[in-house]
Amino acid sequence: MPRCGPQTFMPPIPGAALHTATGVDTIGDRAAQPVCAGGIGRGSYGMAKKARTASRKTAAGAKLWHGRFEHSTAASVERFVESISFDRRLAKYDIAGSLAHAQMLRETGLLSAAELAAIRKGLGEIDRQIDAGRFPFDTSLEDIHMNIESALIERTGAAGRKLHTARSRNDQIALDIRLWARDECDAVAAAVVALQRALVAQAERHQGLVMPAYTHLQPAQPVLLAHVLLAYVEELARDVDRLSDTRSRVNVLPLGSGAVAGTTLAIDRERVARLLGFASVARNSIDATSDRDFLIELAFDLSMIAQHLSRWAEDWILWSTNEFRYFRISDAYSTGSSMMPQKRNPDVLELIRGKTARVYGDLVTLLVLVKGQPHAYNRDMQEDKPPVFDAADTVRGSLSMAAEIVCEGSFDGKRMLAAMKGGYCDATVLAEYLVERGEPFRNAHAVAGKAVAACAAQGIELAEAPLRLLRQFSSRFDADVAGYLGAENVVRRYRSFGSGGTRGVASEVRRWKRLLA
Repeated sequence: MPRCGPQTFMPPIPGAALHTATGVDTIGDRAAQPVCAGGIGRGSYGMAKKARTASRKTAAGAKLWHGRFEHSTAASVERFVESISFDRRLAKYDIAGSLAHAQMLRETGLLSAAELAAIRKGLGEIDRQIDAGRFPFDTSLEDIHMNIESALIERTGAAGRKLHTARSRNDQIALDIRLWARDECDAVAAAVVALQRALVAQAERHQGLVMPAYTHLQPAQPVLLAHVLLAYVEELARDVDRLSDTRSRVNVLPLGSGAVAGTTLAIDRERVARLLGFASVARNSIDATSDRDFLIELAFDLSMIAQHLSRWAEDWILWSTNEFRYFRISDAYSTGSSMMPQKRNPDVLELIRGKTARVYGDLVTLLVLVKGQPHAYNRDMQEDKPPVFDAADTVRGSLSMAAEIVCEGSFDGKRMLAAMKGGYCDATVLAEYLVERGEPFRNAHAVAGKAVAACAAQGIELAEAPLRLLRQFSSRFDADVAGYLGAENVVRRYRSFGSGGTRGVASEVRRWKRLLA
């Protein structure tokens, strides 16, 4: 286990992943099951289930919209339009929404007590069957809604046929994906906080280590390593804020909007909102069924997290090179070369950096998907789920890996300190010494530059320069200047709020420990 404590965040929510290409099927937090030929997991929807599937179709009256149609759907169309291969991860949310909807229908007189009891019993059985991996998902039933409704009708008959009263798949999927997105905001935020805690733990452990801060990838000024680590914590905090803000717009109930115009039935949408924990109810039925802003927002939030992880990974890839040697990745998180025996490669960090491109692609996919659609629901929206699922899974996986790398890695303080030799990172402090004694900054800047040039010519550091050398450039230099020079002296002298020195950083470490407790 990582020294900072377990950082992997795997919340018990539906749909952690569905990897049909690799033969892995994961629903919720259940163990992955192999994909067998002709079906998924123990719940095959292939040839072995044909008889049962036919029975379900008969019990449900063939397609759920069969009344208008004279001919059955072509098999090729069924394969092309299905979404059950990916939207089945929404099963728990679909069932939760149906239970709340059924409760409201009972309270408004549209269901009897017996019908509600039958629906509850049937949905409970389906839920347990899905949990056990035995539910026969059927591509001919297209999506998670029709798979569950068809199975419910098979179990309950007329009661199940009433469940879809005053709703459409259009507002049903809007509900399901909002419930998922709400949980995902919480889950990703928790994973971000786990990484923050790991970084703060390392900052606290290494408060005494001094390193060069860089601008233009050139050594600039001395700072504490802890200050650099807390910089990552700060930007991750903005990610948590964004997720919280997005969640507030996710937390709006769309159910009850129907297909596009609402319903003539006297339903109670506010009751459903309370049952499902929504803060408000969508005020416009067209907007409620066509809005995917919240998914694009979530994808953007995930892209920002991925960007922050990518920049962090780039820093630490550089730090782990032989040229820097500031950081050593644990062997457990490194890989070797198939040809070169000496190699220790930062492959995991490189993949975190690389997966950022994938998450960006998911965001762009969503933006392009929505941009050309007319208002109200269109079938294009079926394609909103794979990219946002992928982005969420990718980012959570990267966050988990990052936290483990942070906890298990080690830093070389001597190497960091040595890296400032010849970089004259204390030159700014030399100029500020003169400013404190009345010299205009521009003059002080020129004096410090001349002093650096003189020291470089002699092959010595500013801290090694004799007073007589410094006084060649300004009579304001006195013997106490020695206490200002050298990286370790510099970090003790930083005074401004937010700077990378001893006092300020110690305070910030304590603050973040308190905030993340």
